[in-house]
This record gives sequence, structure tokens and C-alpha cells, in this order.
Amino acid sequence: MNIMVLGAGAIGGYFAGRLIEAGTDVTFLVRPARRQTLTEHGLCIRSKLGDFSTPVTAITREEIVQPADILILTCKAYDLNSAIETIRPAIGPDTAILPLLNGLAHIDRLNAEFGQHRVLGGLAKIAATLLPDGTIQHLNDWRYLTFGEQNGEMSAPVLALKAAFDQTSVIATATPEIMHAMWEKIVHLATAAGMTCLLRASVGEISRTPDGTRIMTRFLELNAEIATREGYKPSDAFMAEYRALFANTASPYTASMLRDLERGGPVEADHIIGDMLAKCRKHGLDDTLHSVAYTHLKSYEQRRSAGRITAV
Repeated sequence: MNIMVLGAGAIGGYFAGRLIEAGTDVTFLVRPARRQTLTEHGLCIRSKLGDFSTPVTAITREEIVQPADILILTCKAYDLNSAIETIRPAIGPDTAILPLLNGLAHIDRLNAEFGQHRVLGGLAKIAATLLPDGTIQHLNDWRYLTFGEQNGEMSAPVLALKAAFDQTSVIATATPEIMHAMWEKIVHLATAAGMTCLLRASVGEISRTPDGTRIMTRFLELNAEIATREGYKPSDAFMAEYRALFANTASPYTASMLRDLERGGPVEADHIIGDMLAKCRKHGLDDTLHSVAYTHLKSYEQRRSAGRITAV
């Protein structure tokens, strides 16, 4: 099985690295600068679950010579357009594409470009970061990967990918309910990203204010209502877990979007909050919180594009 991974950052590098560690053939499809780093220094993972370093095969778009059996897409949502053009030469009649992007908007775009039969649903739960020297630092013991066909079929690519990850320390789940799982994730992510970015604070800091938990819970339940009207009602267990999270006055949790914002980087405003705002309006729900959170992020983007915010 020929697996190609677009991107060798924290997510793509970690999951692909564990596949390589287990003996799976993996090729990284990256930009020239990252290709040079990988060619010269290889891939390095630091983790409490075991450090790993190895030479790897890394190519650029111009060096693609054959389609991939499975292509794992690990770009940020704001890079999706360029990523689509980069992977196009690697997509053959039988290629399965596994995107590990936040949100849901990318699914429709990839379906339109490559056909729904080629596009899997997927989500990752991992805390990792790419250090300045190119090392991938795994921050805790999260290493969860969930994927499946949009139509619920347990297809050959899904089963093959599950078998490959079963040889690693990654906890991989192949599910016929991947779209439900992705909807639960966007309910969680839109709530956490919207609130922690808008209020520039952790969940614990927000919940220690007089109205913090009430506002976060209201936003959670509104996002859950959007999911329900789209046909994917979050489970009672999911809702109980996240009500408890947003009431936890000791929680240090922040969405990664807040960390991107605080360092002056680009943010996935349209892909997460903007997409949920559009769905909120489609279903005639109160859009006040979504609108304020989205306007806040778009205002940040205006200041960033004008050079009034410096990346750190």
C-alpha cells in the first residue's frame, strides 16, 4: 500500500511517522523548504510513548510519478485551495483521500473536486507541535485517529488503513458513523474556538467569571441544535462531557485557534465559525453569538493583513 501524506507538520508528521516506524511505505508531499529539511535531517518525533527518528522519502508536486493508494491531507483549512492543486497529480481512479482538517466545509469542496467516492471522513485527536528545528513534539498521550467512508461502507481502503495503524501505537477507529463523529467534533470545536478566541481566555478563566459558563453552555447547545437540524444530533454522553468541560473553573483548555491568534498567525475563521454561522442562519436560529465571534475573527484578519499585528 502506497500512502502519501501532504504535509509533515505536527499532525501529518506524527501519524505518518508512526506508520513508517511500523514498516508502512509512506511518502511525504511537501514544499521545497520542508523537503530539504526532511532530506537532510529526516523525521524526528519526541513523545512519552517513544521517541523516533528516521530518514524519509519526501517529494514536491513536480516529483509525483504515480497515484497514491491513500492520500492523507493534513493542511490547514486556509491552505486547502493550494493543497488541492498540489495533490491533483497524485489522485488516481482508486485513490482514497483522507482529510484531517478541522470542521466540515472541506468535505464538500473535496467531493466537488475529486468525487465523493474518493473522499473519506476523518478526524484526529492529538496534542502535538512542530518545533523550530523541525522536530515533532508530542505533548501528551492523545494519539486518536477516526475515519470512514461518508456513506458508511467499510471499504477496502478503510480496512487497509485500519490494519496499518493497528501495527502502531496510534489508536485508530474505522467507523461507519464518521459523519456523526465529525459533526460532534465541530460542535465542540466551534464552541471552544468561538468562545476562547472571542474572550481571549481559557475555559477555566471564562468559567470563573459571573456569566462565563452560562454563555459557553448556551453556545454549545446552539451548535448542537445546528447539528441536530443537519441530521446529526450529538449524543447525550457528548453533551454531558462538554457541559462539564465548560463549567470547569480549573480547566486550562484553549482552542488551537486562540494560540494561532495570539502568535499573530492565520486562523480558520471561515472554515469553522463562518461555516457554522451560515448553517445557523440557514436554520433560522439566533445567530448573535456566531456573528459576534465571526466578526471578531474577521476583524483580526483585517488588522493582520494591514500589518498591525506581528507574528511571534
